[in-house]
Amino acid sequence: MKKSLLLLLVLLFIKPLILFAQFSLTIELNNLRNNNGQILLQIYDENQNKVKGAYGSIINKKCVIIIENLKSGRYAFKYFHDENKNDKLDTNWIGIPNEGYGFSNNAKGTFGPPSFEKWIFQIKDNKKMICNPNY
Repeated sequence: MKKSLLLLLVLLFIKPLILFAQFSLTIELNNLRNNNGQILLQIYDENQNKVKGAYGSIINKKCVIIIENLKSGRYAFKYFHDENKNDKLDTNWIGIPNEGYGFSNNAKGTFGPPSFEKWIFQIKDNKKMICNPNY
């Protein structure tokens, strides 16, 4: 009886900690074309609501962005290499990007962006993702 009560108390204490636990997501972007500009990144929840945005510096054609305080759940992100720091993805006259861009899971689309489902990943603890932009 005492063991059961002790186990119940431990579970009641731990469950809220798990529900409110927050994790970090480290995003490493490699093979950037150059060190010009910055990276702009947006994170979405599984319902395509924007959760957080971030800017990242580029050093040696690489950028590492750490997003803190994410709850356990399903997320997705997109990013682009804003080479001229104008805060927008520059495109040519038919809409093809002139700057590097990408999505979580290195998802790729055909004649446009990949479906949102291809970007989604799970966070249950601290996570690191490595991506390579499309140019």
